[in-house]
Amino acid sequence: MKKTITFSVLFSAILLLGSCSTSKPNSFQLTKNYQPDNLELYQAIVKQDSSFFDAYNNCDTKFETYADFYSEDIEFYHDQGGLSNSKKDILEGTKKHICGKVTRTLVPGSIEVYPIKDYGAIEIGLHSFSNNTNPPDEPKKVSRFTIFWRQINGKWKIAKVVSLH
Repeated sequence: MKKTITFSVLFSAILLLGSCSTSKPNSFQLTKNYQPDNLELYQAIVKQDSSFFDAYNNCDTKFETYADFYSEDIEFYHDQGGLSNSKKDILEGTKKHICGKVTRTLVPGSIEVYPIKDYGAIEIGLHSFSNNTNPPDEPKKVSRFTIFWRQINGKWKIAKVVSLH
C-alpha cells in the first residue's frame, strides 16, 4: 500500500510540474530550436520579405515595387496553380486576382533563412491570406512557403517560389 501511495504522489508531482511549466514551445517555428546560421543574412531576408509583401498587399499603389522583386527568370510553383515561369503572367495574374482583393499575413516568428553559397538564401516560413471581401473574423488557413532569394547586381531578387496551401 505504501508503494502505491508513494508512486501516486510521485506521479502526481510529475504531472503537476509538467503542467506548471512556464516554457511554452514555439509552435510557429518550422524547425525546433531554429537559430540563423548568419544573423545579418537572416535580418536582410526578413526585411526583404516585409518589403515584398508590403508591396504585394498594396500592389494597387506599389505595383512597380512589387514587380521589381522578381527576377526575369522567375519560377513560381503553386500547389493549386502549378508552375509559372513567366514574370509577365505572374504580374498580370497579380493585377487581376490580388491587388485590392487579397492580403497576406506572416505568421510571426516562423521565418527561417538558410544561406546558399555563391547564390543567395532560401527563406522558409508560414503565412495566411485573406480575401478582403470575406468577414474579418473568418478563420485563416496557415500555409507554408519557400522563397529562393538571389543577389543580382547587389539587389535581392526572388528567383523561385514554392507556395503550398
